[in-house]
Amino acid sequence: MKVTADAARRFLVARHFLTPARSVPGGAEGVLEVIRRLGSIQFDPIAVAGRNHDLMLHARVAGYDPAWCDELYERREIFEATNKALSFVPTEEFPWFRHAWGRKGPAFHAAALAENAEVAERVLERIRAEGPLSSRDFEPEAGATKDWFGVPENAVRSVLEAFTVTGVIGLAHRDGGRRYYDLLDRLLPIDVLRREVPEREQALHKLFSRYRAHGLLGRGGAGGTFARIAAPAERNELRAELVERGSLVPVDVEGVRSKRLVVADELALLASPPEPSLSVAFVAPFDSFLWDTGLLATLFGFEFVWEGFFPAEKRRWGYYVLPILFGDRLVGRIEPRLDRERASVEVVGLWWEEGFAPRRAEGFAEAMRHALRAYSSFSGAERLEWASYLGAEKRLFGDRP
Repeated sequence: MKVTADAARRFLVARHFLTPARSVPGGAEGVLEVIRRLGSIQFDPIAVAGRNHDLMLHARVAGYDPAWCDELYERREIFEATNKALSFVPTEEFPWFRHAWGRKGPAFHAAALAENAEVAERVLERIRAEGPLSSRDFEPEAGATKDWFGVPENAVRSVLEAFTVTGVIGLAHRDGGRRYYDLLDRLLPIDVLRREVPEREQALHKLFSRYRAHGLLGRGGAGGTFARIAAPAERNELRAELVERGSLVPVDVEGVRSKRLVVADELALLASPPEPSLSVAFVAPFDSFLWDTGLLATLFGFEFVWEGFFPAEKRRWGYYVLPILFGDRLVGRIEPRLDRERASVEVVGLWWEEGFAPRRAEGFAEAMRHALRAYSSFSGAERLEWASYLGAEKRLFGDRP
């Protein structure tokens, strides 16, 4: 199958529920629809502009309220698993994520449990007897296992993480940034827990889930796309099996050097993607839509670099910057800051792509105003403020949520 660059671009935007933006019917069921389509969405606790998963869902679900995602978690219809990064995954897929192993790998977590065996036993016994507990419910204990920088880590936190990624306990709920854990068999349906899936099938499913999350990845992925899914040689075998099964279909995209792999159920959409709508979405920095930065450069002519970990003096844009999607084009970047105490959103930075003129682009100004109003509502903001140098944008887009 061969497709034009325009068709591939429109396909990506459409299959990510971004044209029009915020078009999935609201409520917990709308949130679950998005998570099921993408397979998983990345969780990140940084909330400068809103947490990553909330920003992803806000861009897609009409009138998104973070309580809808919390409701799904409380109903045990989604759970947290390591899938490229810490992510929300539909609960029915738990059997395929039983061996997650987390970001530090199996050797680290096995050592944490073995070298802190007495602590691990005490922690598990208290959770079994008392129900959900956080690390702060235990006295800190220096662990034998070292953290990333060679310093002994808090043994309680270490064994809690190890028990989580090995499927003994799970996250019961969060209270701000604090996590509470309980036995997994008290958190998930018994029929889900009883289902055993061979490890190879789990690896196949996780590899397939990364293709689901993005929609148009190449064989080698991009960056850490396929992290923690077997060794490269085995991944190649798994990928070939998914193609042989017909789950993934290779396609040629105009202007893209290597073949891309598309989920078979989405071929019809790729063959005939809809025309883009005149809507604006602010795209979260860890949104799977942005994973393949090389493809973004080829199809959208957009350079995406996450600068959050850069020293301030080395940033071209800002700390927590969201690409601006207009129709099927990435036309700029916005850096909003939430001030919850003042119930305000401040736009501290705004950058337009070369050649894009917001005043002259048909339909853009109104679409941008709508996006800012939706974002302010999602953020609970009563005021929209602009950095002093953005006076022209303030006049164009307004300062009322």
